Amino acid sequence: MKKIILSILLSVIFIMALTSCMKNNGNVDNVKINEVSSTLYSKEDIDNAIQTIKNEFKEEWDGCTLKEIGYIGDEKNNTYIDWAKRNNKEEVIVLISNFETDSSVNNGLNPNDEYEDWTWILVRNRNENWKHVDHGY
Repeated sequence: MKKIILSILLSVIFIMALTSCMKNNGNVDNVKINEVSSTLYSKEDIDNAIQTIKNEFKEEWDGCTLKEIGYIGDEKNNTYIDWAKRNNKEEVIVLISNFETDSSVNNGLNPNDEYEDWTWILVRNRNENWKHVDHGY
């Protein structure tokens, strides 16, 4: 009987340890996309930039939930053009987002907090995929 109890106890401990090591991916399931028209970029260009960030957010932003994201707009975007030059690229696009953190977040963000107007800076050469190069306020 003691062997059975010990076996069950060890199984429970193993499952708990395994569960605690599992990655809690960033959540992008219900993100609201804010549509902003542009003369600089097509809808497809903007959608591709947003998808780049959504993919990264899901993989890298454990404990976070992306609530809203969209293009910052042509006028504000033009103030970031130096980012393209710094990265030897031709184009820059800036997205703005809101997201929340939960109690499990441990990547330098505050747990159980909201982040609004968080920017994402992406660069590329024409006909290339967008590359995320910086983010923050």
